[in-house]
Amino acid sequence: MMRRSHLLIAAVAAMLAAPAIGQQGVGSGLKNHDTNAPIDIGAERIEVNDRASRAIVSGSVDVRQGRLRLQAERVTVAYAPSGDNAIERIDATGGVVITSPTETIRGNTGIYDLRAKIITLMGNVSLRNPDGNLNGGRLVYDLRTGRAVLDGGAPGAPGSGSSTTGRVTGRFTVPQT
Repeated sequence: MMRRSHLLIAAVAAMLAAPAIGQQGVGSGLKNHDTNAPIDIGAERIEVNDRASRAIVSGSVDVRQGRLRLQAERVTVAYAPSGDNAIERIDATGGVVITSPTETIRGNTGIYDLRAKIITLMGNVSLRNPDGNLNGGRLVYDLRTGRAVLDGGAPGAPGSGSSTTGRVTGRFTVPQT
């Protein structure tokens, strides 16, 4: 008999491998994301500090890059101090929601590192797509490789949120016969 932990690992592995068997899979909506697309930002307020190469954007912030959308209450944008002002990193707080055509990911805080092409969400993370849902403390998604890692996070850790149990949980669809 398989242990429960082996069943969960098998279920997560099946969900991650889902595109090969015709299902959506974790992160499939981000899989072909164009990380070189321009970034559009809208909000109620923006404060720019050129000396620090930072902009603080607040109030119903809406960030879009291609088919990826990030929404939060507050975002700090770090940009290159060179003349082109290229965005290097986006830090988001306050009800962070990232959506793609097939997924919705929520967390307390988020970081989009444009140089490394990695998106990280922390604190009460939930990932929803047509094939199921996953919950945990921290999600790290590598846009270059398509590799997603969700861990439980340490209970009580900064940014983990009070309901984090230190475990990853999920619900997956099963073939209908």
